[in-house]
Amino acid sequence: MSKCNYCAFYSFACSNPDWEKYTNDICDELRFWSEKLGKVDVPTIFFGGGTPSLMPVSGFEKIMDCINDCFHVLPNCEITLESNPGTIDGDNLSGFVLNGVNRLSIGVQSLNDDELKFLGRRHDVKTAINLLNIANNMGLRVNADFIYGLPNQNVDDVVELCRGINNLGLSHVSMYELTIEKNTPFGKMNLNMPNNETMAQMYSIIPQYLSLPRYEVSNYAKPGDECRHNLNIWSGDAYIGIGRGGAGRVYVDCAWYDEMGANERFEKISNETRATEKILTGMRTMRGVKLDEDVKNILNFDWINSHQDLVETDGEYLHTTNTGLLILDDIIVDLIK
Repeated sequence: MSKCNYCAFYSFACSNPDWEKYTNDICDELRFWSEKLGKVDVPTIFFGGGTPSLMPVSGFEKIMDCINDCFHVLPNCEITLESNPGTIDGDNLSGFVLNGVNRLSIGVQSLNDDELKFLGRRHDVKTAINLLNIANNMGLRVNADFIYGLPNQNVDDVVELCRGINNLGLSHVSMYELTIEKNTPFGKMNLNMPNNETMAQMYSIIPQYLSLPRYEVSNYAKPGDECRHNLNIWSGDAYIGIGRGGAGRVYVDCAWYDEMGANERFEKISNETRATEKILTGMRTMRGVKLDEDVKNILNFDWINSHQDLVETDGEYLHTTNTGLLILDDIIVDLIK
């Protein structure tokens, strides 16, 4: 196992993981939160971070059994498994599906074998497309991740990528701009990256050529095929994070808490802090942030009213214009008092 050249997320390579200990630790955390929260309804479950498709199906089954014992998993619960081509085959995927998975997110990243090698991916295009076809034939909802803005890449390359994606018949696609982070292999190279103007042109042209509408800064989907799990988080709903590096926002006794793991961190946060987070995540979506009282209390409406070329409101939600979307990070700073 290995990490990709651009990856800055918490993960580590392990040649002989102790899956029994891993699943036991996960189940211990689940039981901890069950005792604290009670048997609450669960509308979505997302197995992500690292490559959970490497997990033995038996371990996944144990975790799902524990979730069902500890909580009330709703009948229409969206259960997503992140995966990478080459880490899962049809037989394994069938095992995950039998234990509840109904949505598969696949890290395709590129439709060019040379680019995949450059990115440090362990699969080729043929392997990725084969997995997409297997998942589609099983009737799963499928997402595929792609990266653009590679060194020496231009706008025409992104147009070609979009046309290639359209040929795959996907109902959900994530398009991520390559960012160079410190302490990654790419961060130690002197790469010839596209300039900011070219990156903005690439970003702006994606909706013109991709056959799916954008519903979030980096996500595109057919109406009704949006990732419900992420939408819940971006909307400010409560969620718990399980496992190493997992973090959540928990609502207990009319108060919000920042949590990381069962014992690592559980700290109360103010309503103002939580409202700020809702603005940060909500403004990433095309719908925008809902204008609840806690959100309205910290918004700078004088700035909003004088910058209607960048932000708009329909009375219920505040969202960016197409122009504002390009400078979202700068807008967020001015939105909050």
